[in-house]
Amino acid sequence: MSKRIYITGIGIISSIGNNVPEVFTSLKASRSGIGEITLLNTLHKGSLPIAEVKLSNAGLLDLAGHRGSDQFTRTTLLGMIAAKEALKSAGIEDVNAYRTGFLSATTVGGMDRTEVFYKDFLENPESGRLKDVVNHDCGESTEHIASELGIRLLVSTISTACSSSANTMMFGADLIRSGKVDRMICGGTDSVTMFTLNGFNTLMILDKRGCHPFDEHRAGLTLGEGAAYVVLESEDVVKSEGKQPFAELSGYGNANDAYHQTASSPEGKGAFMAMSKALKMSNLNSSSIDYINVHGTGTENNDLSEGIALERIFDPVPLFSSTKSYTGHTLGAAGAVEAVISVLSIQHGIIFPNLLWSTPMKELKIKPVTEVLTGQDIRHVLSNSFGFGGNNSSLIISKPV
Repeated sequence: MSKRIYITGIGIISSIGNNVPEVFTSLKASRSGIGEITLLNTLHKGSLPIAEVKLSNAGLLDLAGHRGSDQFTRTTLLGMIAAKEALKSAGIEDVNAYRTGFLSATTVGGMDRTEVFYKDFLENPESGRLKDVVNHDCGESTEHIASELGIRLLVSTISTACSSSANTMMFGADLIRSGKVDRMICGGTDSVTMFTLNGFNTLMILDKRGCHPFDEHRAGLTLGEGAAYVVLESEDVVKSEGKQPFAELSGYGNANDAYHQTASSPEGKGAFMAMSKALKMSNLNSSSIDYINVHGTGTENNDLSEGIALERIFDPVPLFSSTKSYTGHTLGAAGAVEAVISVLSIQHGIIFPNLLWSTPMKELKIKPVTEVLTGQDIRHVLSNSFGFGGNNSSLIISKPV
């Protein structure tokens, strides 16, 4: 377990940009992607905000280089775009020059097509296109993206709710350390679907004003969509290729508090365990963390649970913010989206703020960063991703040395 794991490439598409430079520009400008629904065909248009990628499926097809095709779901297209950017930024021309695997996370799979099919089919069993059903499986997007990248050695899908893509990075790093592969492309992709929106609305945890993480008057999360991937490479590959990595994945931890299907434990037990494991693995003291990209969904339960865990581990709590106030909650893609944002913080010495915040939570002593902070010496970032069912994951992303 002594091999170091480096991040040598990043790619992202979200409601605040179609690639890394566009996302970085929006982050610096404190420009949120949360707004009225324009693309999703739902009864909630005009009443519930979401964070949509600002391209139709036809636009995504063009960007992915598959103009006119009808075989790809929106989830797949988002993933293709981000994964190809990650490979390009890593300077990888021959993906199979080293033993390379692909791990992708998703929660909705091809549901954006399936739900349209079933609506038509239930009205008339003779209608509907079977092409819209065969793409339903969670692993469908993974297989298409891996094929697009030319990866065949190891391809798998992880679906552990909101911790999914953070877990791809953990698993990918373990595979590299075990000597099974030399590098991994890890991340996740999710599109907003009617099923997802209706499901979270039924749970009554959607904020009609847009999410206000760690605010006393928070009323829920805001769904978002997008994809992000990182290229993880072994220390040997980095040295052999003479690469200058973007960052190092120096620690990670996963813990399940098994408290509730859709809620975190009130005491933040799972969050505490995941962060503690990550710190222990990285051989860092809690005082070494310069910034925390918190899970920060904006729900009453999550923010309080995470805040309690933060105050238990850190004294004082480092600078922190939830960038879900920019991107919305991208579910299975969230861990990777926020890992990419954490890398940008390290690269540019910038901490991006917690937007839409005004009032401290009465139960906590802490409050998030609320304006862009530049000129920061950021050596270690802790990025949290906590999922339904109590599946909690924490990553520590560090400046390369």
